[in-house]
Amino acid sequence: MTARTRVAVVGGGLAGIAAALRCADAGADVTLLEARPRLGGLATSFRRGELDVDNGQHVFLRCCTAYRGLLDRLGVADRVTLQERLDIPVHAPGRQVARLRRSAPGARGRGFLPAPLHLGSSLLRYRPLPVADRLRTVRAALALRSVDRADPATDATSFGDWLAAHGQSGRAVDVLWDLVGIATLNARAGDASLALAATVFQLGLLTDAAAGDIGWARVPLGALHGDAAWAALTAAGVDVRTSTRDHALPQAGPGVRVRTTHDEREGELVVDRIVCAVPPDRAAGLLPAGAPALPEGWADALGSTPIVNVHVVYDRRVLDTDFAAGVGTPVQWVFDRTGQSGCARVHPAGSQYLAVSLSAADGVIGHPLARIREEILPALAALLPRARDARVLDFFVTREPHATFRAAPGQAAFRPGPVTAVPGLYLAGAWTDTGWPATMEGAVRSGAAAADALLADAPVRVGVPAWPADALPPAEAAS
Repeated sequence: MTARTRVAVVGGGLAGIAAALRCADAGADVTLLEARPRLGGLATSFRRGELDVDNGQHVFLRCCTAYRGLLDRLGVADRVTLQERLDIPVHAPGRQVARLRRSAPGARGRGFLPAPLHLGSSLLRYRPLPVADRLRTVRAALALRSVDRADPATDATSFGDWLAAHGQSGRAVDVLWDLVGIATLNARAGDASLALAATVFQLGLLTDAAAGDIGWARVPLGALHGDAAWAALTAAGVDVRTSTRDHALPQAGPGVRVRTTHDEREGELVVDRIVCAVPPDRAAGLLPAGAPALPEGWADALGSTPIVNVHVVYDRRVLDTDFAAGVGTPVQWVFDRTGQSGCARVHPAGSQYLAVSLSAADGVIGHPLARIREEILPALAALLPRARDARVLDFFVTREPHATFRAAPGQAAFRPGPVTAVPGLYLAGAWTDTGWPATMEGAVRSGAAAADALLADAPVRVGVPAWPADALPPAEAAS
């Protein structure tokens, strides 16, 4: 093919950014259409006065090679922090802080223990877990390591049912399995697919000792994703159009016309290939009938699960770590966002801005602000002793009613791959069939998969960019 293939990428979240960059790096003529005024999708930030507020508490793991590769491509890998070794402070009301962490280097310079032994010592000393449950938990972890997550029967099984069958008590589920699972699956064990849970635990904790080390942004997500993506995309020659709404996508093919609306003015974009990288409910309204080979009503069947974030600014430091998990409390995870947010621009020196993440928040999403305040502030005071005497300078709540697809058993049947029944039309998004739950990693992998499928059908340059799907090794060897 001598002429440059013209590609429209519909959607400017992480999936669309990854697809657009990958196509542009391979030589395609790319236009990115985003309905919102900024890029980044659900992994972005906004200004509340002078405070930078992330719309969600998005962290990643060392095994998230696609996402880390995208950060490298955007030139912002130096704006994130990655733990040297997994270490999670776990707070419970009235108890000493416990730790979930992988083994330290042995004596005489010996390396870390290999997975899954790297967590054995921590689990055996994990105080929130009754002594009688600790050995059973280790045995269940070893069994989970061998679960075939590609087996359709695995996806049809509830993670909670599997845990019960492997001797896990309700207490063990609450203080260990759900501590990790709710944050990554946006679902409690009883509501989650075993296949997705096995993906999280196998790749993150049970296969490579370093894979589960946690990373997070040191700048607002809008700067890390949106601003950096805009600069990288335009530098790669991508025509980025924000505040631009697309209409129903046509049957794709050479010279297809895509109708758009910007500032209430309609226009047309002539392209050869289309990547649709929008949420499932919107994709269902845009795609031609029969494009994804899925049952009727697939988007409704896939469903969604909300996440609520509670933001609290105290007049003093009440948390000494970058983040912590909670058990026996409504507080699931709490993050120190003082530095990233520019809190010092707004509040007195010494104040601290905490963000509490409440995943699988079906029971909370509709609560009024006052009710959430009445529940969360006492819960924080019970976990963090210094919060009891601290003065609250600011309190607000952000809500994502459709944060992720519902990670329930059987949902794999409603997650299509990147290739559709319409030639030249491809799908991307964390909700597509990536093998991962709805994470930033899954979103980037989906964009790379859609771009690779497109480039295979319409090659525009010999060779495909190495990033982002496997730009980095699965995890640096523990040493």
